[in-house]
Amino acid sequence: MTKSILEKSTCYHCGENCDGSLILYNEKPFCCDGCKAVFQILQENNLCEFYDIQELKKGVSKKGAELRYDYLDDEAVAAKLIRFKNTTITKVEFYLPAIHCSACLWLLENLYKIDPSIVKSTVNFSLKEVYITFDNSKTTLRKVAELLDKIGYPPSITFDTEVSQDRSNHIRRYYYKIGVAFFCFGNIMLFSFPEYFGLKGIIEDHYRHFFAYLNFMLALPVMFYSATEFFQSAWNAVRQRTMNMDIPIVLGIIAMFIRSSFEIFSQTGVGYMDTLASLVMLMLIGRWFQNKTYDFISFERDYKSYFPIAVTLLKDKKEVSLPLSNLKVGDQIVIRNQELIPADAVIVKGEGNIDYSFVTGESTPEIAPNGSFVYAGGKHTGSNMVIEIVKEVSQSYLTQLWNSDAFQKDTSKHASSLASRFSSYFTPAVIIIAIAAMVFHWNTDIHLALNAFTSVLIITCPCALALSSPFTLGNVLRIFSQNSMYIKNPLTVENIAQVDTLVFDKTGTLTDTSETAVTFHFSDEFPEATAYVNTLAQNSIHPLSRRIAEELKGKTDLTKYTVEEFTEEVGKGVSGWINNHFVKMGSAGFVGVEATADQSLASVVFVSVNGKSAGYVEQKHQYRKGFDTLFETLKQHYSIYILSGDNDAEKSYLKRYVAEGNMIFNQKPENKLQFIQQLQANGKNVMMIGDGLNDAGALKQADVGIAITDDVNNFSPACDGILGSQEFVRIDKMFRFAKLAMNIIKASFLISLIYNLIGIAFAVKGTMSPIVAAILMPISSVTIISFTSLSSLVLGNMMFKKKD
Repeated sequence: MTKSILEKSTCYHCGENCDGSLILYNEKPFCCDGCKAVFQILQENNLCEFYDIQELKKGVSKKGAELRYDYLDDEAVAAKLIRFKNTTITKVEFYLPAIHCSACLWLLENLYKIDPSIVKSTVNFSLKEVYITFDNSKTTLRKVAELLDKIGYPPSITFDTEVSQDRSNHIRRYYYKIGVAFFCFGNIMLFSFPEYFGLKGIIEDHYRHFFAYLNFMLALPVMFYSATEFFQSAWNAVRQRTMNMDIPIVLGIIAMFIRSSFEIFSQTGVGYMDTLASLVMLMLIGRWFQNKTYDFISFERDYKSYFPIAVTLLKDKKEVSLPLSNLKVGDQIVIRNQELIPADAVIVKGEGNIDYSFVTGESTPEIAPNGSFVYAGGKHTGSNMVIEIVKEVSQSYLTQLWNSDAFQKDTSKHASSLASRFSSYFTPAVIIIAIAAMVFHWNTDIHLALNAFTSVLIITCPCALALSSPFTLGNVLRIFSQNSMYIKNPLTVENIAQVDTLVFDKTGTLTDTSETAVTFHFSDEFPEATAYVNTLAQNSIHPLSRRIAEELKGKTDLTKYTVEEFTEEVGKGVSGWINNHFVKMGSAGFVGVEATADQSLASVVFVSVNGKSAGYVEQKHQYRKGFDTLFETLKQHYSIYILSGDNDAEKSYLKRYVAEGNMIFNQKPENKLQFIQQLQANGKNVMMIGDGLNDAGALKQADVGIAITDDVNNFSPACDGILGSQEFVRIDKMFRFAKLAMNIIKASFLISLIYNLIGIAFAVKGTMSPIVAAILMPISSVTIISFTSLSSLVLGNMMFKKKD
């Protein structure tokens, strides 16, 4: 009998019958060691509320799961899910609809504790995606999917639009919640008109109480449906022992609901359900705006700025610049030295030397012969190759690369947003004051004590504080993106506002290489020098090389020349074997020749063939239009430095705009990085503005790193933003608008704080009733939110309206 009962026991974790393999732990039955291990991990970390969630407690049949995921053993199917694979590891992305709270986040990011074959797992909570890296020698894609299914997160694997439609549900839910809150708010106001206009005497008491009961009924869906997001956020913060802005919001909502319910059912008043509904509606509108704005900006970042601005499409044997968003499966694109591969592809011409450090963290290049499969995020080093796209550009995957741990800055100086820092002090202060006010009046007048407690929570409900920051920063990001200024995240806007030191690269940043006059001076001894130079330049993305390639476009038949063993040394030059001749192009020291040309007002690229000097290419510097006016403006507000890999021939020209001691020449990339570190050690908030290739280290180290780009694929994930080269002369407006936006937010915080202090003073004394607090709170919130939103929108559009 006992044996029969044990065999029919249901596993506490997965919900399946134990089928004779019962394992008891903590008086709970488990069907296998795996389920017991998951329970132990959850128990050790106080996350056993996981089992309170019905969807996860139902479990999934293991036999069913094994059959459901057997198709993942098919390599063709698996290739559609795999983001990267080499001989040791595989990276895969799954969409998990069951993700919903911090417990999910913790469990999924600790999969390696359940299965040692999992190397790393990262969760994108807002998109409900998990990015898993696993050891090929220990597990398979199918087993990983079965593991997720087993612990209660069955992957949603589909190859059509269903997942993308599901991901849009979070915005659709806002529409439903706002609609419910608006409907209830409107009807509560309708039933409350007699109270608003002091017409209590013209309606009988039983009708008045009936309307109050209707208000209570209408407040229930607002309280228990529309406001659930704020309750979940506040609860998660409490569980994680942190303070966020939703905690005082929830306290205010609860205080209003309980106090209103008491008045309605005790028939001592009509409550403040209209204020509660209006507060929730306003907060939801703010959250909806924030999510819509960030979704829009995310799309702009992923496809038009953060990854390559454009790719070089090979069409009818001609190279055409194509926006990344227009790249389709089957397109053939040219990848040059140091360019990133934007989507999974197959090499159809040439050979790849792929650095996957952006993806794996390992910088050792992998040789990829013609016909090999290459993954998005790899950086090609070597001569040109042509690849054919086999998988569409992935927005979420590019975002994951952009936010890779390898490119995260030290956030000790800018650990959190202004709103979060303010909230960490504001929230506990409000709670302490409310409790103190209640305790102070408790012995003399209990009714007054409850009034004071409720009034403090209601009057200080930080609706304005919670919404002013997302509305303002949302407007900033949107206006920046409309003007080819793409910023990584809202916190970067705050960091820009704190910058006091600007460090500029020179070539390709201050100078406009597209406008330079190029002249060629080659020895008659090397009649093919022009073709050699063109061949090398075609394989490089350095600004000087790109300008040379543009000047020689169509002037040589490149089909007759092939470069092998192409190498590019950052800040020095390029080299390679062309038709059995070893050609070098770059600085005199790199090429190994004497610097005979005048370099006072030009960049000179020296050329050697088989170790002999073949001449040089001269590019006369042309500074960007408006450079002089821009620097005259910037030096009034910032300390300006110029770091250049070139010689100091132009120091006499540049010292009109920059102090002579602030110009440093002949700098290697590592020297620039060390200089940034030195400035920061002296307490400076530094912005580095460079080209995104030679300056990757400095861009990452700086408090804010901005890459200036034209229409080539020279993006570095180390930067915090990207600026279209045509907008360079308006960079001062970016700084001014960032500071203006932060001042607007600070002003809204100050106004709200003053209002709260006045309200608290009256509430603590007992001279402000909860109903007065309930009326004043939404009025002040709407006023402050309108001030911040409209002022940032209007002033931003005015500031950027006129093109310089």
